[in-house]
Amino acid sequence: MRILLTGAKGQIGRCLKDRLPEEWELIASDSKTLDITEAHNVSSMVKTFEPDIIVNAAAYTQVDQAETEAARAFAINATGTLNLANAAKAIDARLIHLSTDMVFDGRQSMPITEATAPDPVNVYGKSKLAGELLALNAHVDTTIIRTAWVFSEYGHNFVRTILTTALKQQTIAVVADQVSCPTYAGDVAEAIIQMIHMHHVRGLWHFCGQNIQTKAEFAQHILHLAAQQDPRFASVQIEAVQTADYPAAATRPAYAALSDQALRQKLPQPIPDTPLARIITQLLPTIES
Repeated sequence: MRILLTGAKGQIGRCLKDRLPEEWELIASDSKTLDITEAHNVSSMVKTFEPDIIVNAAAYTQVDQAETEAARAFAINATGTLNLANAAKAIDARLIHLSTDMVFDGRQSMPITEATAPDPVNVYGKSKLAGELLALNAHVDTTIIRTAWVFSEYGHNFVRTILTTALKQQTIAVVADQVSCPTYAGDVAEAIIQMIHMHHVRGLWHFCGQNIQTKAEFAQHILHLAAQQDPRFASVQIEAVQTADYPAAATRPAYAALSDQALRQKLPQPIPDTPLARIITQLLPTIES
């Protein structure tokens, strides 16, 4: 099995590299080694290496910045995804593409299934939805995996931000009216590996953590677990605030909890949520006070 991985330095990309079977051949690329917005470069690399599977974990993820950099967001998240789909089709390879809960408008009140019509409320979500549609229309052998609130031991993410901030201030303001499913990148990587083995699974799927929480609840849980390992976190308080009182350039969906039961019922092996405490244990030595 030969895998071309884009976005190899991101959270899901790094977790996937950690977990791929040793007998699989991996070609790992990032924005410096492969600019997915350049169709010729994408086509050339794909024709040269002839992967069986292309996993697209590359993305423009700066949600607020996308509001003023729409062209860049769409170039990477939409055009770049289309370039990979076209290149995959040309050599009869399969494309697995990562997407987001932010393709929804947040008006739901129950976990969102794949049958729910998307309606993004910010530029980032619109660019990711465009990438989904372009890829699915361009190449029949495309699998889309939407996930949510990704965190890991790698890179910048909400867990690292809360831990870092907690060592600098005693109160942290976190929005309490945004709801989704915090998801460990390593669990997404495990789902991708299983889906690579499942040759019959195509189209659109959701995969996420199993706890539906507000951001404030997630932050409180992070601090509770961190305090069990380091007493410096015990006195830090989470101040629950409303989105309207926490201004940001991009609108966020109020409710974006995904239902991933359709996929989980198909996976050959269950994927329980990796304990958050384990990730915090890995992160704490890297957090500077």
